[in-house]
Amino acid sequence: MTYKQKAGGFALGALLIAFIVGILFWGGFNWAMEMTNTEEFCISCHEMRDNVYEEYVQTVHYNNRTGVRATCPDCHVPKEWIYKVKRKIQATNELYHKALGSIDTREKFEAKRLELARHVWDAMKETDSRECRNCHEFNSMDYVKQGRRGRKEHQEGFAEGKTCIDCHKGIAHELPDMYEEDSSAVLNRH
Repeated sequence: MTYKQKAGGFALGALLIAFIVGILFWGGFNWAMEMTNTEEFCISCHEMRDNVYEEYVQTVHYNNRTGVRATCPDCHVPKEWIYKVKRKIQATNELYHKALGSIDTREKFEAKRLELARHVWDAMKETDSRECRNCHEFNSMDYVKQGRRGRKEHQEGFAEGKTCIDCHKGIAHELPDMYEEDSSAVLNRH
């Protein structure tokens, strides 16, 4: 066997090993992405379980006549891969604050509720409420089956270029104290 043949065989073997390692890495990466994209994972820390999850289980997104449930990732993590990766990278900030204990008590959570809500609202506004539209598509709405107010608000809102989050803040979680923004704001407290 010549040197060239040995080198070619080595290169082919190295390429095959790199290919297999790449597949294993890619599979492991995607497996980890999906494992961190479940409701069980989301509420595995007490900050989420004891605060926002307890609010969510009281809403129509958790329990309704049709049995269709929107889980934490349905609303907070995009389905498209590139946007999902971007959101997961942003979530590392949440891990940092978990380590700091930024919202580890109900009092700390309530003190930061408006700031946290604004982050979510801004992100949803930026993406035209993409995650809402995974289930709710305005082109598929049957306005005849909606109440008078809903029909009017939806048609006007869509005509004005509004997105879901412009009107539907507090749909799955309690609204924060918004008096600093609007003195007439009424708290949506249970």
